Amino acid sequence: MDVRIGDKLLMKKKHPCGCNIFDVLRIGADFRIRCSQCGREVMLERVKVEKNIKKIIREEEE
Repeated sequence: MDVRIGDKLLMKKKHPCGCNIFDVLRIGADFRIRCSQCGREVMLERVKVEKNIKKIIREEEE
């Protein structure tokens, strides 16, 4: 998957706060993502994150 730092991920499962949109802070073997609503940062394995992505929201550079 083509995930970049700064992308927003629409996930299949919601965070306990109720939001399902996360910001990508770090990529590699693990992803560091931040909840867009409450700001909690989570570090997850790449496989788990890629499996749960519904849509990648990317702001195109102009």
